[in-house]
Amino acid sequence: MSTDFRANEEIVGRADLNDLEAILSVSNTDIHETIHAVKDNADAIFTWDYEKGARPALNKLYEKAKDAQWNGETDLDWSIEVDPTKVLEGLQGSNAAGPFQALADMPDSPFANFGDKEWEELGMESINWRLSQFMHGEQGALICTAKIVETVPWIDAKYYASTQVMDEARHVEVFAKYLDTKLTGNYPINAHLKLLLDDIIEDSRWDMTYLGMQIMVEGLALAAFGFMYQITNEPLLKQLLRYVMSDEARHVAFGVLSLKEYYAELTDAELAERQEFAFEAALRMRDRFLQQEVWDRMGIDKRKVMGMMLQIPDDQLIFQQMLFSKIVPNCKKLGLLDANNQWLRRRFEEIGVIQFEDWVDTTEEFLTFDAVSQDREAAGA
Repeated sequence: MSTDFRANEEIVGRADLNDLEAILSVSNTDIHETIHAVKDNADAIFTWDYEKGARPALNKLYEKAKDAQWNGETDLDWSIEVDPTKVLEGLQGSNAAGPFQALADMPDSPFANFGDKEWEELGMESINWRLSQFMHGEQGALICTAKIVETVPWIDAKYYASTQVMDEARHVEVFAKYLDTKLTGNYPINAHLKLLLDDIIEDSRWDMTYLGMQIMVEGLALAAFGFMYQITNEPLLKQLLRYVMSDEARHVAFGVLSLKEYYAELTDAELAERQEFAFEAALRMRDRFLQQEVWDRMGIDKRKVMGMMLQIPDDQLIFQQMLFSKIVPNCKKLGLLDANNQWLRRRFEEIGVIQFEDWVDTTEEFLTFDAVSQDREAAGA
């Protein structure tokens, strides 16, 4: 018996995934407010089964997390004088337009008359915007992981998730400090990221918090941090990203290990709901990287630029595609890609990211990211 899936309109609010007007209709209406409240519809779950290690893989993560804590104030060298151009030059490479060259080459481009000064301004705004969205996403992870502690029924998972709460607080702290003291301030949360975080928090099912945050948002963050770590020449940011990645790899592994057990027990109809949610999350995160807030701040016609960005062939969107290099193999590990006649596989083909399906999943690689232990061992040698 085949499982019925909802149409795109019901999942993401539009039939055409590149419908620019529908994408622009998602807007952040409270950017001047300090507080944003979201209703949490979940029950708090106690367990009276305190057997530590009943789930050995989660217990291993918990023990590793206890040893790998670090202090954002003292383990990063904040005395380093940051040259913003060092942050930028890795992104731009030898070409002042950097990743925006494809837009500059299009007919009637608003970037046609840009010189080095304008490209540098755009590059710096993009860096500020990108790090700001990382910061907001980390606060989302802070809230979601606290919710996992509250809602997951296994004591080993509660134990591990409690360490992640501390990790996420540290990540918010260091990104906020870097933006405020080393760059030129931050951007408000992107409307598409905010919508996704709200959806994750509002869902009452504990596994949806895992799927939305640990697999999708954290999976994208791990790939994005890795990409930026490889290209930046700025030493403080490089050090910060290396330590944050050390934590993030454990977080994503936590999601995969927990959900693999749980999803093995679900019906096709229940898996279909998770597949739809994964697809919605993937699309929201893709839309987020149209960075409409940057175009607004720079006084550039966002409708025109975003429409141009949606026309760029997938094989030219290297950064955006690489962001899914952790998400796709982890979804495959969970059985979500090919459940229900490969529904999610076909959706990932639509948005041009299926090529990552056989990359290493995070349960196999998180130990290689353990920068904190590596540095401590090297210091003690």
